Amino acid sequence: MGRLTGKTALVTGGALGIGRAACLRLAQEGARVAVTDLHDTEGHAVVETITKAGGSAGYWHLDVSHEADVRAVFEDVLQAFGHLDVLVNNAGITGPNKPTHEVTEAEWDHLMAVNVKGVFFCTKHALPYMMAAGHGSIINLSSIYGLVGAPDVPPYHASKGAVREMSKTDAMIYAKQGIRVNSVHPGFISTPMVENFAKSQGDAAKVRAGLDALHPLGHIGEADDIAWGIVYLASDESKFVTGAELVIDGGYTAR
Repeated sequence: MGRLTGKTALVTGGALGIGRAACLRLAQEGARVAVTDLHDTEGHAVVETITKAGGSAGYWHLDVSHEADVRAVFEDVLQAFGHLDVLVNNAGITGPNKPTHEVTEAEWDHLMAVNVKGVFFCTKHALPYMMAAGHGSIINLSSIYGLVGAPDVPPYHASKGAVREMSKTDAMIYAKQGIRVNSVHPGFISTPMVENFAKSQGDAAKVRAGLDALHPLGHIGEADDIAWGIVYLASDESKFVTGAELVIDGGYTAR
């Protein structure tokens, strides 16, 4: 307890899955949490869970693909909480699961608008506040598919590779201002996104068993497995960590 006391964290895509778990664990460790998402009912529920447990949080509706919305929400969060110490760029979508030659321009652009431009916009508008304070931690959710390939969802893989490289570049640019930037690379995690993927393939139980088998530990992960990694990168325990890839994948990429 108390690893993040005094810090303010903003989490995108904070209503469900990894984002929700991150909000809960950041708050548990003492951070004031700005929960942002498009899923308003679930987002308000996260805030209610945090406040009932004695934490501090607020909810903001946010479409990360629109820069004007990002700017306005970040300004509002700063008015509410006074400063911004941690940004968790978690919002993302899977996109179309079809071969590259069948992906439409609109499908490609929509995914990149959320997964890549969203990270760019949020980072861009967090940085001035962090530079003024002389410190900050930006945590970008990439994927195992920002490290290795697979024969599916080409736009998703491309976007997660972009997030990995964006993290390294910004880590280099802003290190002298005390701002750390790192990427987190989850394996398959039990979230609504993965569950919906399994259902879309037909026999969800069979697909789940296949996903479990991809990981040397024998099972997919839980959202908290990633959330605790985020807490570490948000805390001063990771003060000498920047430009790094925190891989939390049950051994998937060790093969």
